[in-house]
Amino acid sequence: MSGTMIIDGKKVNFNDQKNILSVIRDSNIDLPTFCYHSELSIYGACRMCSVETSDGKIIASCSELPKNGLEIYTNSPRIRKYRKMILELLLSNHDRDCTSCERTGKCQLQKLARRYGINQIRFNQLIVENEIDNSSPSIVRNPNKCIKCGDCVMVCEEIQGVGALGFSHRGTEVQIKPAFNKKLSETNCVNCGQCRIVCPTGAITIKNETQKVWDAIYDKNIRVIAQIAPAVRVALGEEFGLKPGEVTIGKIASILRKIGVDEVYDTALSADLTVMEESDEFLERFTKNENLPLFTSCCPAWVKFAENKYPELTKNISTCKSPQQMFGTVAREVFNKKDEEDGKKTFIISIMPCTAKKAEASRPEFSHDGVREVDVVLTTQELAIMIKEVGVNFHTIEEEALDMTFGIASGAGIIFGTTGGVTEAVLRRLLKDKFGKEDCQVIFNSVRGLESIKEATVEVDGKIINIAVVHGLKDADSLVRQIKNGERYFDLVEVMACKGGCIAGGGQPVPRIITKETRSLRALGLYNIDKINQIKSSEDNYIVKSIYKDIIKDNNHILHVHKK
Repeated sequence: MSGTMIIDGKKVNFNDQKNILSVIRDSNIDLPTFCYHSELSIYGACRMCSVETSDGKIIASCSELPKNGLEIYTNSPRIRKYRKMILELLLSNHDRDCTSCERTGKCQLQKLARRYGINQIRFNQLIVENEIDNSSPSIVRNPNKCIKCGDCVMVCEEIQGVGALGFSHRGTEVQIKPAFNKKLSETNCVNCGQCRIVCPTGAITIKNETQKVWDAIYDKNIRVIAQIAPAVRVALGEEFGLKPGEVTIGKIASILRKIGVDEVYDTALSADLTVMEESDEFLERFTKNENLPLFTSCCPAWVKFAENKYPELTKNISTCKSPQQMFGTVAREVFNKKDEEDGKKTFIISIMPCTAKKAEASRPEFSHDGVREVDVVLTTQELAIMIKEVGVNFHTIEEEALDMTFGIASGAGIIFGTTGGVTEAVLRRLLKDKFGKEDCQVIFNSVRGLESIKEATVEVDGKIINIAVVHGLKDADSLVRQIKNGERYFDLVEVMACKGGCIAGGGQPVPRIITKETRSLRALGLYNIDKINQIKSSEDNYIVKSIYKDIIKDNNHILHVHKK
């Protein structure tokens, strides 16, 4: 549909925009919203995007189609009064302890209150103190800061297909919470943190574990080592004014040492280990035609989702530990000996883009004799908090290299951070010396990009391998059902819970609205690192070879779960 509208007295052409709000924003007018996300259904809950028509009607611009000849006003006296009253009503039923709120400075409610000059609230504060839900290992739910926009409900249902949160009661009594008043830990929540990504206030936040890290750093009897996931390096800079996708790994290494971390390593190296183990596991299954398709195991939210909904598929999920846990396993093998010699204890930190990694690290299979493979998982956002706390100038600090021996990764390990990266990394090993460079690039391009489901077919030694890449658990659920019903057939399936993969994990910095452009730029940052990396394939990484030779030796089973 195309035509012309009149917005605030100016003619504006529109062409195929799905609502009036899009037309307004394309006209360089920043119309406020709480509940509108382009990837979620439109339900017009907050009414902040309301506009006035020339005949005096007030309509929600997010839920109305553009209409040729329609004249609207986005900032009429009536609309300004309307918006300010909505904000006042929200604030009257809101915990306004902003100084201690994790989202202060980034809260959309706070931002709009300042924008519209709300310095007095005419209405009595009606808030009833509700219990804060700290039961989840990954996120904290504070209903006292909820504005009932419903974003968390929609993303949990429409993108993830989990439905751990929902609306209860009606009218002024409405609440957002799990069914039957359960704690999050008692639901089918997979800890992905996408609810936190879309929440405009501090109602859903990351469970902050920075104090555990500070305690370890200040203890002279503890050796603190850190691993940094690939996706962290292309998103952290956004917290300090850089564009999405700008690579900051050198700054991160320098800052961590300044904070007090003793040694800094790269999780992309253990991603290389994952490639080695997972490709071998796949070839074994493919040759025997057993337990196919092989589903990847790098994403803990997907693993939890499968355990909850498809327990019969457990045998199809790779036995390989995730790169985070592989690093912890290998590091313990090395540092346990050093701890005995030095009379110290090694404390392992993971810096991850993912809130579900907190839950993964706490799983019982990743603890041995009371010692976790990974002691604490910090998200990208938590690392930013620590950096700001110590007052390091992010822009001027000089870059430093990662430590050896776990500081060199292949390009294949780096691209684990984006959807399709695990598959491409495995294919680089499987297809080595089987195709020319250009032919391989065509195959790799078929698994790259932000399409919900991507497919590829490759021939290896005369046998056809069918591959699928999916991100977003609802799309994964749909694909699994098709596979189970015999409608589709694949040999290898990569699943990432978050749209775009780890680059858009629940622990990453949150722009006002995360868009495909943000995801694309972060992914491009990883692909650019890969492009200039001299080591392309995991098996060519000499550090990987030395780990197998000197550390793991014949104990490959320690890199797997449920495998002896």
